Amino acid sequence: MRAYALNDQTGVHQIDAVGLVCPLPILRFKKRTQGLPSGTEVEFLADDPSGRRDLQALCEITGHRIEWIREENAGVLRYRICLA
Repeated sequence: MRAYALNDQTGVHQIDAVGLVCPLPILRFKKRTQGLPSGTEVEFLADDPSGRRDLQALCEITGHRIEWIREENAGVLRYRICLA
């Protein structure tokens, strides 16, 4: 998967931060979502052990909402986030 892609079938933006370690996954998320409108759905993939805590903190600050979290293969977590 590319670092950033729009899934044409679902209209959901996808951000791949697998293999990156703190603080890079959150920085990538912030950069890729900057300028996207409120209500945009984003799927964020990360495997950094501190990523879940960092993403939850970012969402609390920004008002983004984590819709769900799913565990993928090899410790990768897939987050669905609705942007504020």
